[in-house]
Amino acid sequence: MSQLQQAPTLDPKIAAVLPNHRDLFYEGKWQKAMGGYIQTWNPASGESLGPCAEADAEDVDKAVRAAHTAFREWRRTKPLERAAALRKVARILLDHTEELALLDAANCGNPVKEMMSDVRVAAMQIEYFAGLVTEIKGETVPMGDGVVNLMVREPFGVCARIVAYNHPFMFTAAKFAPALAAGNTVIMKPPAQAPLSAYRMMELIDGVFPPGVLNIVTGGKTCGEALTAHPLVPAVTLIGSVPTGRAIAKGAAEKLKHVGLELGGKNALIVYPDADLKRAMEGAVRGMNFTWCGQSCGSTSRLFLHESVHDELLVGVVAAAKHYRPGIPTEMDTTMGAIISKAQWDKIMSYIEVGKREGARLVTGGKAPDDPRLANGFFIEPTIFADVTMNMRIAKEEIFGPVLSVIKWRDEEEMFEQVNSVEYGLSAAIYTTNLANAHRAANRVEAGFVWVNNSASHFLGTPFGGFKQSGNFREESIHELLAFTQMKNINISL
Repeated sequence: MSQLQQAPTLDPKIAAVLPNHRDLFYEGKWQKAMGGYIQTWNPASGESLGPCAEADAEDVDKAVRAAHTAFREWRRTKPLERAAALRKVARILLDHTEELALLDAANCGNPVKEMMSDVRVAAMQIEYFAGLVTEIKGETVPMGDGVVNLMVREPFGVCARIVAYNHPFMFTAAKFAPALAAGNTVIMKPPAQAPLSAYRMMELIDGVFPPGVLNIVTGGKTCGEALTAHPLVPAVTLIGSVPTGRAIAKGAAEKLKHVGLELGGKNALIVYPDADLKRAMEGAVRGMNFTWCGQSCGSTSRLFLHESVHDELLVGVVAAAKHYRPGIPTEMDTTMGAIISKAQWDKIMSYIEVGKREGARLVTGGKAPDDPRLANGFFIEPTIFADVTMNMRIAKEEIFGPVLSVIKWRDEEEMFEQVNSVEYGLSAAIYTTNLANAHRAANRVEAGFVWVNNSASHFLGTPFGGFKQSGNFREESIHELLAFTQMKNINISL
C-alpha cells in the first residue's frame, strides 16, 4: 500500500509520519493480505487514517510457515548474536521516539507525551531481554560415576503474541524480545484498532533480523483464531480481555499448546485510617490511569476508603482528578486522551448509566466534555462514583474506562471479603503507615502484583501478572524469558 493521501483536514504532522506500508510482513518482506483491507481511525477526530491489512487464515498460514522455516537457523544463532540484533533494534526505535509516539497518539487516542514514554519503555525491555540471553541456563544432576545428566532449556519454535490496544507500540515492540532472545521466531499480532505504529516499526527495523524471524500480521478475530489453531504454533500469549483469553485457551486446548494470558482487572486500592492521606489521594488518582482514560488492566478502579478518612479523601480525589482533562492526543500538553472506539465509548457510558440506576452517587464527570474541539471524538470526563456497594455492577465488572468506584469500609475482615469477591486478581494497592497493616493486607488480597504506598508503577525485572481470571503469565522479568523455553533432560552414560 502506498502512503495514505488523506483528506486535507488531516493534521499535517500526522500525515507526515504515517507508514508507507499497510500490508503484512513475513518472510522478510511486505505481503499483500488475502483477507483484504479495512480502515483504521483516529478516535479523537473520527477521521480515517487509511486502510490496513486484515489477515485471514491463508495469510496466517503463510506467515507461520515462513517463521517455522526461519526457526531452524535462528535457534542455532549464538545467544550473543541474538542479543546484538535486539540491541540494534532498541537503538533504532529510540532514534524514532517522537514519530512512533505520534502515530500511537493518533491511532489509539492516548496522549503523545505518554506514548513517548511507551517507546522508551519498549526499548528498555528489549535491551533488558538482550542482556538475559546467557541466563537461559540448565542444571546438572549427580548420577554417580560414568553418568552425566544435563537439564537444558530449548525454544518452542514459532510463538504468537497477541496484544491489546491501550499500549499498541509498547506491547508490540517489547513482547517479541523475550521470545526472540530465547531462540524462538515470533509472529506479532498488533491490536486491530491501532496497527499503524507496528507497520512503521517494521519499516524501521527491516533487515536487522533474518527473514521470517520477526513477522507482523494485522487483523481481527479471524486472524487471532487462525494463529491460535495453527499446528505449527506451539505457544500463544495474549494481553487482552478475559473473554478473549478464554477463547484462546479453548482454541489452544485441542493441541495442548503453551498459553500465556495477561488479562483484565477490577483492582482495589485500600486506604487505612493511618495512611498518609496526601500520598493516598495522589495514588488513588494515579492508579486509575486517567491519562489512558482508564483503559488499563492495572487501573485501581475500586477505591476502598476507611470511614474515618472517607469524606476528606473523597474531596481530595475529586479535586486531584481535575488535572486530567480530555484533549487532543497529539498535543504535548494533553493530560487525558480519547476512548479507542465508538463501541468502547458506548460501553463505558452504559456502565455510567447503570451506576446511576443502581443507586451510586455520581460525584464528578459521567459525560462527554463540552470542548467543541472534541465534538467528533470519543471522550469521557474522569468519572467518580461514591456510595458504591459490592452488589453494583460498576463495582464487580471491568469497565475499562475512566470510572472510579469509591467504597466505604469499617471492618477489615469484611473489607477483605469485598476486595476478593470479584473474579479478577491482577493488582492491588495498599496505603498505610503501619507495617503490620501492610504485611497483613498484602497477604490477604488475592492479586498477583501488590503495591504498598504506591500505585500504577511497573519495575523492570519484577514479574507482573495476575491471579484468578486475570491470567496465568508473568511478564517484564526473567520469568517471561524462561516461559518461552521448554526443559529437556539429557542422560549420558560415559
